Amino acid sequence: MPHSILWSLVLALHLISIIMWIGGGAYAAVVLRPSLSLLDQTQRNSVHLQTMARFFKGLTHAIPTTLITGWLLVLHEGGFANAPWTTNVMQLLGLIMAALFVRMYMGTYQKLRRAIRPQASGFDSVRKQVLVIVALGIITVLAASLGHPFV
Repeated sequence: MPHSILWSLVLALHLISIIMWIGGGAYAAVVLRPSLSLLDQTQRNSVHLQTMARFFKGLTHAIPTTLITGWLLVLHEGGFANAPWTTNVMQLLGLIMAALFVRMYMGTYQKLRRAIRPQASGFDSVRKQVLVIVALGIITVLAASLGHPFV
């Protein structure tokens, strides 16, 4: 099928969702979390929980968008059987990242959200899980880059 604006828009939506997912996670774990140490414990917990609530709400849209648009792009290019190995690695890592997010969202985050006095160890656990997802996201981007060399 020839290149069309529709597939360019699908790719753009895919990339925007990935940027929100990985870039937002990197920002939250590397920039925001250390900056919150300037606040007292009560304010820090409040800001952290409000930030996570907004970020995770966005991710509940970005992650399915990423997976669906990725799947559509692979089908457009002829399916998984015709895709280079890097595309299959990308899809696998995306599914693992999504599963890790669901685990974090349904587990640690819900415990923090429902706690009367959330503990710092809970926030540290979320931060570590987000950093694992970000690291997998970077590996995924590298796999995508390997699959599309500039020749």
